[in-house]
Amino acid sequence: MRWRVTQQSGLPLWRRSSEPDTRLWHVTLTVGGMPMEPLLVRSALERLSAEQPFLLSGRYAADRAELQYWEEAADCADAAVLALRLWAEHRASAGLPPWQVLGIEIVDRAVFLRRRRDHRTRPVIPGGAWRPFT
Repeated sequence: MRWRVTQQSGLPLWRRSSEPDTRLWHVTLTVGGMPMEPLLVRSALERLSAEQPFLLSGRYAADRAELQYWEEAADCADAAVLALRLWAEHRASAGLPPWQVLGIEIVDRAVFLRRRRDHRTRPVIPGGAWRPFT
């Protein structure tokens, strides 16, 4: 149980809420396996983006892909479970390669923003775009 601020007559009012607290988590999911034609990999990633519009961006090659996106979850463990299921659950519908998860990184919004500030890094690629590994 948590407390939530709501508005009543323009004034804040504290109420109990049974909704779980959720946070935003930045997820980087890396998958890979037997090589495929890179254009087929890109097409599959674009279909996945159409099915899951929360995907921000990613990179791909003949034998691997890296997806980056924001996940809303109560904690890091919940975000990890959702991320680990993403590829397998959309394999058939998006025509994804039969690859396995090779790695996962999940950080909360504050860590993500601090890294960008401290290292003066830009996103791997602009949101909504797919780019080959270089």
